[in-house]
Amino acid sequence: MNIQITKPALQWFKDELDIKEEGEYIRFFARYGGCGSIQSGFSLGVSQEQPSIIGSQEVVDGITFFIEEEDLWYFKGLDLKVKYSRKNEEIEFVYEEQN
Repeated sequence: MNIQITKPALQWFKDELDIKEEGEYIRFFARYGGCGSIQSGFSLGVSQEQPSIIGSQEVVDGITFFIEEEDLWYFKGLDLKVKYSRKNEEIEFVYEEQN
């Protein structure tokens, strides 16, 4: 599975999480509850934490965006694209078929 972070989404993370330097980690994880669109009863969470066992990652501007191996089930073989919505002024998750 692949993770893609658009440049506007990257800037959102830097601003919202007050990231000033390279070497930071952003985790995407399956959480119980919320309004997820691909797994009933679950949604995608975001946290700033060190990885344990990385299942997928993308490094952009020295920031590692990752999904732990234990959370790969949530994506059902889909890739994750994180983009910024100017209209809603927040990030959006787009799930795409793997190539």
